[in-house]
Amino acid sequence: MAARERSEDSLDHILEPLCLPEPAADACSDAPSPHCPQSLACLFCSESLPGTQKDGLLKHLVLEHKLVIADVKLIADLPKYLLYWKGRFLEQPITDFCSVIKTNSTGPIEQQEHYFLLCDVLPEDRNLREKLQQKRLVEVLEQQQKEREDCSFRRVCMFCNDEFTGNRSSLLNHMAREHAFSIGLPDNIVYCDELLDTLQSKVDNLQCLYCEKTFRDKVTLKDHMRKKAHRRINCNNQQYDRFYVINYLELGKTWEQVQSEDDRELVDDEDDDWSDWRSHPVSVVCLFCAHQSETMQQICAHMKEVHSFDLHQLRTQLNLGFYQQVKLVNFIRRQIHQNRCYACQGKFQSRGDVLRHIVDEGHVMDLPPVSAWNQPQYYFPTYENDALLCTLCDSDGDQSEENNQDDGVPVIAEDDLELRRAKEKSVLSQLLKNTTTSH
Repeated sequence: MAARERSEDSLDHILEPLCLPEPAADACSDAPSPHCPQSLACLFCSESLPGTQKDGLLKHLVLEHKLVIADVKLIADLPKYLLYWKGRFLEQPITDFCSVIKTNSTGPIEQQEHYFLLCDVLPEDRNLREKLQQKRLVEVLEQQQKEREDCSFRRVCMFCNDEFTGNRSSLLNHMAREHAFSIGLPDNIVYCDELLDTLQSKVDNLQCLYCEKTFRDKVTLKDHMRKKAHRRINCNNQQYDRFYVINYLELGKTWEQVQSEDDRELVDDEDDDWSDWRSHPVSVVCLFCAHQSETMQQICAHMKEVHSFDLHQLRTQLNLGFYQQVKLVNFIRRQIHQNRCYACQGKFQSRGDVLRHIVDEGHVMDLPPVSAWNQPQYYFPTYENDALLCTLCDSDGDQSEENNQDDGVPVIAEDDLELRRAKEKSVLSQLLKNTTTSH
């Protein structure tokens, strides 16, 4: 029995969906992978095609095996999707999973054919697609954070041949300011080098970036783009979708659909009377006790005064980005929930014991090595209703704005996405909550 208890204590995961205490009643996330895809394996035979030949494999499945996969463009990782169902079809008959479609149902029996439809109406298929989408989103966010912090960027402007080094935003802001060419807010872009390579290739091939017409020489191309105000990319060209984070946020929705939904939310309804509406403030719960505040500033002040824990100081000292802050908060939440000191990993009988230990031993501002908490598992919240995670967006955004002002870098207008709002609604409210629930 003792051995079993020790084994359970060694496990560092939380299976049940946890919730922070709610305030009192009267209190006032086709985006294809930009990397080389894996091979695509047939679900029934040894046929395998390169990842670039998706249409070829789908045609093979229809002609040779009478299988149709619905909404293939919404599958985040097609190779892994195919491998999963290849294994499942070896375990059970295909009719256990797929709908059967009969063709020429009114004709002679010998002319009738049966096709199988694999789609997300099947809960197992839907869950698989959502998990692949969530995994892809985590990978994209990690890549985006690396690019945001990367200072080894070096590239020549495609319009004036000036060279820029340091952070990618220096080149993007230069093109927007000096050449009236904006591809969007730097923090909304991922795989930036590949996007710039794509644009440079089009310019080198004398192709307009907006209307995509080809011209006889570079001078004519530049005059055309200037006179026609074509110094922007074609938003209808799906080739660019993979370079914008918004296209990874919600399964089955493009940036245009997300944008239209946001617009509908702003439409005034003359029949509605909002005069008696009162907002209920979001309550942010302390990392150490049950104290709640309405803003990030208030809860940080509380933790600093009562618990001597300064989150702002840690963020500044460790130069933490937004996603690193998310992982650190989730790590501390989990350790405190498990009655464990996050600094020395000491295990205690109750929360009161661990909090007294942290104070007595001076471990409040001590963190373990970065490798202990900077792990993908801490993207997912310990508490599914942790409002502190949502407020980190504002904190990170304010810091970025201050840095931009200090560096004299202009803020680029973003037509397709209000980035902070998208992070709050899709990344935190959807990805983290849904993934925690599934765990």
